[in-house]
Amino acid sequence: MKFKLLTLLGATATILASAFAAEAQTALKWAHVYETSEPFHTESVWAAQEIGKRTEGRYKIDVFPASQLGKEADINQGLKLGTVDIIISGSSFAAREYAPIGVTYFPYTFRDPAHLIAYTKSDVFKRLAEGYEAASGNHITAVTYYGTRHTTSNRPIAKCADMQGLKMRVPDVPAYLAMPRACGANTTPIAFAEVYLALQNGTVEAQENPLTTIEAKKFFEVQKHIVLTGHIVDHLNTVVSKNLWSQLSDADKQIFTEVMQQAAERATKIIEEREKKLVETFKERGIQVTEVDKADFQSNVMEKVSLEDFGYKKEDWEAIRAVK
Repeated sequence: MKFKLLTLLGATATILASAFAAEAQTALKWAHVYETSEPFHTESVWAAQEIGKRTEGRYKIDVFPASQLGKEADINQGLKLGTVDIIISGSSFAAREYAPIGVTYFPYTFRDPAHLIAYTKSDVFKRLAEGYEAASGNHITAVTYYGTRHTTSNRPIAKCADMQGLKMRVPDVPAYLAMPRACGANTTPIAFAEVYLALQNGTVEAQENPLTTIEAKKFFEVQKHIVLTGHIVDHLNTVVSKNLWSQLSDADKQIFTEVMQQAAERATKIIEEREKKLVETFKERGIQVTEVDKADFQSNVMEKVSLEDFGYKKEDWEAIRAVK
């Protein structure tokens, strides 16, 4: 009888301990729109697991890729609604809450990925991120290099004026439109899923995207030229919801930040290595890859496009350009 009682008490204690552990563990949702093969997903999964380890299992983070929890606009809204806790998203969406942070999408703001990463450690980044947090309540923990945006076309392009009258697909994001329009292109906001067909049937003659996207979506199959305009050094923010950030202890905030920044650095390195290899890969496939005079493109943008038209501040842009 005594043995049975001890067994029963032991079993009860185990059940209670398990229940307590389950109750003590906080389940979180991390959402993005990228495919499972991309580093933005694989490194997010690594970060989710690493946060679990460093917090001794107090947080269980599930990562939902490929728009499983909605498109980019949806997951940004989800931060407010409490349907997601963490997202990866472009600064164009953050700019909807706080316009000045979108200045990083203005053409020729960054010289290269190293300049982007240096910016994320600068006072101007801190100021812009704080402005976004004050406006939205959400907290940016890390920035990942997405890729440098270049142009593909069925006509040769060596200088800005060569784009005059070019029928070009560009995402319907104001800053993305700045360079093509400054160079005289006729821009068309075709849905991303339809770009290949539009290029194939001649609805548009050109488009712009990072080399990794040009490869993944096989745009090189229906374009004769890859023009290294390098007009935007694109990037993604890792954003934690106001609700979650306000509940984290200072120690946990540090863990989340350190791990997410490590994940961003890992993904950035993967993207940089892929891009370097792709230039040669495209040449080997017989695609004409053209270096251009970026100064010519930039001077046209600065002459014909105003930063203030987008809600950006020139002093922010100049401060970013000065970052070494």
